[in-house]
Amino acid sequence: MRDRTANLASALVVMIVLLLAPCLRAQESEATLSGKVTDASGAIVANAKVSVKNPTTGQTMDVQTDATGTYNLTKLAPGEYEVTASAEGFAAKIEKVTLAAGASLTFNATLSGLPSAPPPQPQAPANNPPNAPSSIKEPSLADLGFASAETKSHLKEQALLDKRTHMLRIHQRLGLITTIPMIASVATSINAGGRHTSNTDRTVHMVLGSATADLYFMTAYFAIRAPRVEGTKSRGPIRFHKAMAWIHGPGMILTPILGAIAYSQKNNGQRVQGMAKAHGPVAIVTAGAFGAALLSVSLRF
Repeated sequence: MRDRTANLASALVVMIVLLLAPCLRAQESEATLSGKVTDASGAIVANAKVSVKNPTTGQTMDVQTDATGTYNLTKLAPGEYEVTASAEGFAAKIEKVTLAAGASLTFNATLSGLPSAPPPQPQAPANNPPNAPSSIKEPSLADLGFASAETKSHLKEQALLDKRTHMLRIHQRLGLITTIPMIASVATSINAGGRHTSNTDRTVHMVLGSATADLYFMTAYFAIRAPRVEGTKSRGPIRFHKAMAWIHGPGMILTPILGAIAYSQKNNGQRVQGMAKAHGPVAIVTAGAFGAALLSVSLRF
């Protein structure tokens, strides 16, 4: 009876060993791949995706890194694998590794950030002088002929140029506003200077003329006070614009003076006489020169 029991136990042990042997061999042949995913600075990359693919068998397996940037892939058959590590905002890294039977391989991946696209640069319009106040692009010292090596040591000059551009833009806009009362004062001069005029006509003309003069001198202030940058030269429309200032500048001084004399003579019941007669012609020439100067920097030729 004991022999039969011993034989039965031996047979049972052999059967168990035979049944477990394939499983034990499979566990011994399985490989493990683990590691950590970091960026170029060495900081961990959590939730990165790590994929392995066996080109021969087609076996694939994916896993994500944990909060410490660590991943672990188990139960991999031995062979060559293509390992891909990727994360949002980073360029994917692909490497080939070979896993031996029962091996435990460590593969650390370092991801590089995606290159950022350069911001678009505004282009200066063609045929527009670099020192023109109507330019869309802010002029730089390089636009004015300075070498790149010089611009680095001329930060003060660049600041002056930026301030000059800002003040000249205000100068141009005020010039456009000044044309409104100027045109209106020229239009009302016919009624104000005729034989049969009223005090109202003359007063309206005088108010419009005064508004024109006030706006004109405010406009001139920004042009005169704009800082000068050494090495810049006026050319093209800017030179013509400045030349016209020698006409409408004195004209805007004389026109209100002559107008005040003519206004006084009319209110006293007298005819406009003496140098007061030049009020109208001087005003017309002044308005024409002012308009030409304004158009020279507002239109592109």
